[in-house]
Amino acid sequence: MSNASIDQPRIGWREWLALPALGIPQLKVKVDTGARTSALHAFTVEKFTEAGRWRVRFGIHPRHKDNSEEQYCVADIVDERWVTDSGGHREKRIVIHTPITLGADTWPIYITLTNRDNMMFRMLLGRSALQGRAVVDTSTSYLMGKPRRASRSET
Repeated sequence: MSNASIDQPRIGWREWLALPALGIPQLKVKVDTGARTSALHAFTVEKFTEAGRWRVRFGIHPRHKDNSEEQYCVADIVDERWVTDSGGHREKRIVIHTPITLGADTWPIYITLTNRDNMMFRMLLGRSALQGRAVVDTSTSYLMGKPRRASRSET
């Protein structure tokens, strides 16, 4: 084990995080060190320009294994790139840059948008997002705790 990892928090292979800029207070994610870039479930993806900036509007089903709730998000597009998934399929994906909150820490990461309706998790947290920030313990889950949802009086 390197000395750098001693000061880094230990996270499990599954964790809860928040995407505050997208208005998503809680999302169950799979930590995937085999994936370079993080991937977020998205449907009804629409590109548009606003004040000279390329933006994207997309829907997400924020609850694990539940498509009844839909939430729509808007973000700046930072790139579009070809991504090869674990099954070897290539897909051109929109890339956004947005902060995540994992445990007590918040930092910005790059996330690709793709339809993950048939996948167990709405988001994969890839190794680029975790580099220098956490050590993954594949024998455990949810070490960072669940982010607190805002109560109705706070919204």
